Amino acid sequence: MILEGELQAGERLNEIDLARQLGVSRSPVREAARSLEREGLVRAVANEGVFVRDLSVEAALELYDLRAMMAGYLCSRVAATGTAQQKSELRSFVERLADALRKGDEDTYFELNLAFHDRIAAASGAERAAALYTSLGKEVRLMRLRVLTGPEALQASNAEHDRIVTAIELGDVETARSEGAQHHMNGKKRLLETL
Repeated sequence: MILEGELQAGERLNEIDLARQLGVSRSPVREAARSLEREGLVRAVANEGVFVRDLSVEAALELYDLRAMMAGYLCSRVAATGTAQQKSELRSFVERLADALRKGDEDTYFELNLAFHDRIAAASGAERAAALYTSLGKEVRLMRLRVLTGPEALQASNAEHDRIVTAIELGDVETARSEGAQHHMNGKKRLLETL
């Protein structure tokens, strides 16, 4: 609901309403709120409640810079050590993303995009870097509707994915690093264009 914009930045999560809407008791809603707070999507304010996190533009730009550095490193690691199976799996993601584009299915594209980046992080074998990258990515998701919307942005994004995977397939460590970092810097640029 947060990622799809149904709950707006700064909006208070009403436990009773959410429990009723989801057909559950308040306990799962409370547990979900704690999980969302760990992921950086909400913030709890003592004696006031839980609110959808309002990510400032400055914070979002910093997150893009940090993720660009991490992505470059992770992509270079996969290019250096990735198995044929991992490379095939990444290529499959690019094809599935292209299929979602052809169908105009932005929601599927977004989910596959997240899984693609998570898969690169996991395939890198760099556990700490992957955990940091994934953690930063959860916060960036708050900006999803501004960055990954519309056919042009999605096509540009998947063309970048294709260049990343091509470099990984070729074992070209430096190009993989460069393309991985540039992909996130292009996301930052797309965000700036929406302001």
